Amino acid sequence: MEISVLAFGIARDIIKARSVVLEVSDGESVAGVVARLKQQYDGLEKLPSVLLAVNEEYVEDSYVVSQGDELAIIPPVSGG
Repeated sequence: MEISVLAFGIARDIIKARSVVLEVSDGESVAGVVARLKQQYDGLEKLPSVLLAVNEEYVEDSYVVSQGDELAIIPPVSGG
């Protein structure tokens, strides 16, 4: 099944795209998707923490994604 992954901030810079389509297995958790993305894109593993949202709602790592879901990766934001 396919899901869309949206990347914001530094995550977008690392992935070099605002969004990517990812093929995932049935029953795969958000944590599994993020682990795969960290293997695929050097630099994501260096982010100290990220917020995760599926279909515009924050979720825990254990959330299981479904066909057509939109997973957003939101890294920490700094500013002054």
